[in-house]
Amino acid sequence: MSKIDKVVLAYSGGLDTSVIVRWLQETYDCEVVTFTADIGQGEEVEPARAKAEALGVKEIYIDDLREEYVRDFVFPMFRANTIYEGEYLLGTSIARPLIAKRLIEIANETGADAISHGATGKGNDQVRFELGAYALKPGIQVIAPWREWDLTSREKLMQYCEQHKIPVDFSTGKKKSPYSMDANLLHISYEGGILEDPWAEAEEDMWRWSVSPEAAPDQPTYITLTFENGDPVAIDGERMSPATLLEKLNKLGGANGIGRLDIVENRYVGMKSRGCYETPGGTILLKAHRAIESITLDREVAHMKDELMPRYANLIYNGYWWSPERRMLQAAIDESQQVVNGEVRLKLYKGSVSAVGRRSAESLFDERIATFEEDAGAYDQKDAEGFIKLNALRLRIAAGKGRKLI
Repeated sequence: MSKIDKVVLAYSGGLDTSVIVRWLQETYDCEVVTFTADIGQGEEVEPARAKAEALGVKEIYIDDLREEYVRDFVFPMFRANTIYEGEYLLGTSIARPLIAKRLIEIANETGADAISHGATGKGNDQVRFELGAYALKPGIQVIAPWREWDLTSREKLMQYCEQHKIPVDFSTGKKKSPYSMDANLLHISYEGGILEDPWAEAEEDMWRWSVSPEAAPDQPTYITLTFENGDPVAIDGERMSPATLLEKLNKLGGANGIGRLDIVENRYVGMKSRGCYETPGGTILLKAHRAIESITLDREVAHMKDELMPRYANLIYNGYWWSPERRMLQAAIDESQQVVNGEVRLKLYKGSVSAVGRRSAESLFDERIATFEEDAGAYDQKDAEGFIKLNALRLRIAAGKGRKLI
């Protein structure tokens, strides 16, 4: 690796990244630029400025990326009804390409030689950050301290803070959550602690965004979501910005015990990992989007989207947001969404979300044809005989040749 004069660090202001600032300064004898992203994690990000200044950082970036995050990353992903391994709504995964993009932009603005992050060598985030960075700036150098240093435990990090007089909140003995948590406007995740035993049930007081379904109101909440070109634009007729809308859905879902998930997932690096997630707004949005698509999309288009979705989900989970194949799939998905316009009425009740009504000027649902009552000749039931016989032709031929089926 060539000499590094300046590095841009994805900085949270917490223990790990505060140690990384000083470690970079000492190990690489370089200037550190910090970048803190507000993507709706629900905590104040401005205190990171004072912490960075205390560490001698001169160039400090604190950016509000909430609208860009939801508009340009979350909503495009939800147009595909994306879930990983049948359950996970990819709340952490989809935030990483935006952070990688901004890291590279700041590197270009400041003339930095490298970027750095606090992801460990065991997780997916290192892959996501770095694949994004290399795609956007092929010659950028990446420093991943967790793959280089010997500070392999919280105790060693704390000792490092004491030795180097690093001001970190938890270094003063304050109680720390037993879980490793990551939050943004789409979700909050929990790992570690008792969750490392896949048989142990998550503690009720772990959850932060939602009440338990048992404690949710006894009366359901009804809302109506309006969609334009596949994206939600209004709740109960009130138009909102993307970030404001998702934040509102989070509150509605959390109040009704919606969006809790406990899964064991397959990480890209090869290991299985148990995690718990709260995605109240995303859970509502997925149900609503599928409901509006059910009346507006052509059957074969809808089925093809479902076939492509797992591949699309894998690309996002594994860090390939900036890849040509993801962009190709996105173009096809977005083309399908031009007719996905209308309203969906939803019932939120004790941990569940149900679509109880949908309507659209683009609807392909034809009551004259679908009715069980008199259809005035809109559909000739006799046509079904030939349709069935033609589709059965190959089966009849095979049976006639004595092919055994049982």
